[in-house]
Amino acid sequence: MLTTKRALGGVMVAPHHLAAQAGRDVLREGGNAAEAMVAAAAAIAVVYPHMNAIGGDGFWILGAPGEAPVAIEACGTAAAAADVDYYRQRGHDSIPTRGPLAALTVAGTVGGWGQAMNVARQWGGELPLARLLEDGQRHARDGVAVTRGQEQLTRRKLSELASVPGFADTFLDQGQVPVEGAILRQPGLAATLERIGQAGTEDFYRGELATAMAEDLARAGSPLTREDLAGYQARTLPPLSVRLRGSTLYNQPPPTQGMASLMILGLFDRLGVTDGEGFDHLHGLVEATKQAFLVRDQYCTDPAYMSEDPARFLSESDLAERVRRIDRQSALPWPYPAQPGDTIWMGCIDREGRCASFIQSTYWEFGAGIVLPATGVLWQNRGVSFSLDDAALHTLKPGRKPFHTLNPAMARFDDGRTMVYGTMGGEGQPQTQAAVFSRYALFNQPLQQAVTAPRWLLGRTWGEQSTSLKLEARFDPALAQQLRDAGHQVEVLDEDFSDTMGHAGAVVRHPNGLLEGAADPRSDGTVATL
Repeated sequence: MLTTKRALGGVMVAPHHLAAQAGRDVLREGGNAAEAMVAAAAAIAVVYPHMNAIGGDGFWILGAPGEAPVAIEACGTAAAAADVDYYRQRGHDSIPTRGPLAALTVAGTVGGWGQAMNVARQWGGELPLARLLEDGQRHARDGVAVTRGQEQLTRRKLSELASVPGFADTFLDQGQVPVEGAILRQPGLAATLERIGQAGTEDFYRGELATAMAEDLARAGSPLTREDLAGYQARTLPPLSVRLRGSTLYNQPPPTQGMASLMILGLFDRLGVTDGEGFDHLHGLVEATKQAFLVRDQYCTDPAYMSEDPARFLSESDLAERVRRIDRQSALPWPYPAQPGDTIWMGCIDREGRCASFIQSTYWEFGAGIVLPATGVLWQNRGVSFSLDDAALHTLKPGRKPFHTLNPAMARFDDGRTMVYGTMGGEGQPQTQAAVFSRYALFNQPLQQAVTAPRWLLGRTWGEQSTSLKLEARFDPALAQQLRDAGHQVEVLDEDFSDTMGHAGAVVRHPNGLLEGAADPRSDGTVATL
């Protein structure tokens, strides 16, 4: 059984041990949390390609003691040519989920690395970008072992991906799914990381890399152009926050669902539940999730198209009004449409208490599946979350930001503790965040126990159509029956530790400098300490 890892010099948590070690090694060289996270971000994009890539998007929450946290929004916009008519004229009633036509938004995550480097310099960081990308570059060049998760997901999605340009050449072994332990080499991606290290992140959007990627995208049939890449810029902005008893939580503003993550815990805190793991805990969080998702799905989109200030839904008055809609004994009728997603979350706190909560994603597993031959970049399919319905909340428009499930989280406690936490898992991200935070912060469970404990998921994920309340098999059958009796459509999974519940992690710093880290046994991840 995993136990909470403790250290004083720094803690890095990632869903793959090589990414955690890349970040830890930067801390060992005197780098700060932002620098360590850039190194881990480059490494994870290489070693965990089914979950993320540099052709995807990223979001950050960064904080330093005595300073207000900052958010980095590194999500790309829809191509200038991409509108409803573009797809209708090509015979599509919806955006294709794989292939070149699914690659319709700029990849923003590398721009986020550049913004994070600016913060790192403000914190006194001196390590060059080339050093931070060394581990990712080496793993791409020399190869890494295929994980169990990569083998399983490649096999599961092979029919969708095998014919997509560049996928088979990169991620299959002579046309076959590589088995766990096989060596995956990505020489084109290694050269691209080397180029970014030498020329800077700007080259990805306005330099030689941009030109090469745009040419490959055009040849494949994507609507993205060199001008779309050149017009992109990641942003640093204030995060959203909500006040709980004893702590303040921070998360990403729209177009992410960070607002919903904060609402869930804000509503649950106001229910006044005193004991964890029982009916009141699970029922309360599930019902809070429903209230938050109803708001999210009515309002949350590209901020330029929002009709309401998201901070309104986190105000004391709004939370107090919405918590009255929660029946403490009965379930609100559901289902409601859910969002899939494949992502990684990583967290880091350094010796000085500077922290990074980070998410990087290609949306679905392997994203659009298209790998650009000149650069080895796997491109995201985040744009498939747009609708071709002119009346929809997320109607496709040129230059519009897609809705994101990504939302890294941070908490500051009144007693001086700082916590970064998060997970992958699309629709499950806010729910897993609520499970981990409530167990640790509200019910005083050890950090690793809060991550390891059985979890639940309301709604569908990973391509499943079921919108039931899914429980891992380790839950007490009596509790499952209580939830059924309250009106929940309960589905007990046949796994004790299910990928359906996401891959979570957390890092906490105590006022005396003690650091704690927890990784998810559901993932291939680890806690690397210094």
